[in-house]
Amino acid sequence: MHAWPASEVPALPGQGRDLRIHDTATGGLVTLDPGPVARIYVCGITPYDATHMGHAATYNAFDLVQRVWLDTKRQVHYVQNVTDVDDPLLERADRDGVDWTALAEKETALFREDMTALRMLPPRHYIGAVEAIPGIVPLVERLRDAGAAYELEGDIYFSVESDPHFGQVSHLDAAAMRLLSAERGGDPDRPGKKNPLDPMLWMAAREGEPSWDGGSLGRGRPGWHIECVAIALDHLGMGFDVQGGGSDLAFPHHEMGASHAQALTGEFPMAKAYVHAGMVGLDGEKMSKSKGNLVFVSQLRREGVDPAAIRLTLLAHHYRSDWEWTDQVLQDALARLDRWRAAVSRPDGPPAEALVGEIRAALADDLDSPAALEAVDRWAALQQETGGTDTGAPGVVSRAVDALLGVAL
Repeated sequence: MHAWPASEVPALPGQGRDLRIHDTATGGLVTLDPGPVARIYVCGITPYDATHMGHAATYNAFDLVQRVWLDTKRQVHYVQNVTDVDDPLLERADRDGVDWTALAEKETALFREDMTALRMLPPRHYIGAVEAIPGIVPLVERLRDAGAAYELEGDIYFSVESDPHFGQVSHLDAAAMRLLSAERGGDPDRPGKKNPLDPMLWMAAREGEPSWDGGSLGRGRPGWHIECVAIALDHLGMGFDVQGGGSDLAFPHHEMGASHAQALTGEFPMAKAYVHAGMVGLDGEKMSKSKGNLVFVSQLRREGVDPAAIRLTLLAHHYRSDWEWTDQVLQDALARLDRWRAAVSRPDGPPAEALVGEIRAALADDLDSPAALEAVDRWAALQQETGGTDTGAPGVVSRAVDALLGVAL
């Protein structure tokens, strides 16, 4: 599966700072020191509907992580998956009377278009669950043969008790885990499971549903969590720098994935930091496909909204905060974009070197994009009020905003 084209990232003078970021597993800020190649895995979409603002906010956060690392002169090895076979996709295809593969291909293509328009840097490896199945099957067999998984009526389940570190990503109690498991794709009430929280690794073939050859597992399809584990281990290995996604993935997805990987390898942890973006709401509720309260990136683009303004709307909120989409936040972003473009269109301006440092410092401090935007606002206001004599300043600001914030002026 191919990703989307990369926009050029301008080179800036000097060098950025190492990133301090909030790690869900430790509950505090950690300073990441990835070495010459930073490794990041971000969980991708289940392609049964278009990219909504909650998706965009999540991928914007991890795009900033990449940009901070690139500014420190590191290379970035970024991997993202596409869950192109799963119950929600099959249910939507059945509801609409379309082929599930055609639906997945259509929505994945639209996602690529949205990411390109928003200037999100693409992953080096963009892998679908279906194409990962040949690598998933051996992992499930290894877990089963090691006693970390068991069969139940043809399905294969992972035993959470096989990982002594289970629970150390989300730090939830058993009752909270059971509740979230039921809400987020698990089956804690299924009779016969060793532990209600045990997640499915391999679902035996069901009539009328797609299935693949699973070797000694029989025909079936993979569970949600093992998909990401197989892709991450194949392309990044254990101990990669950041596992990312929305805050609703901390449990069960990232918790279970970490345990799968740790049981497979005997190593801990799977990722050095688990980083989670907040939720975007509309009309008082989390924006989600199940609720149908969605604002789509593609619809805004069709209405003629500048993608740079969409991105500025996202950047105006700290990535870990939950926030509400309103017409006003978009109007504020459009006005900000106009001010910035007017400021950099002048032939000279106030010196910009300090501004570049402010943006770098804000982003290195747990991706504080609102503070970065306020710094640019101050420079633009000074440009409007007093002007300046530095002929290179507007170009420096334009390149810094592009390189570090992904906004083309």
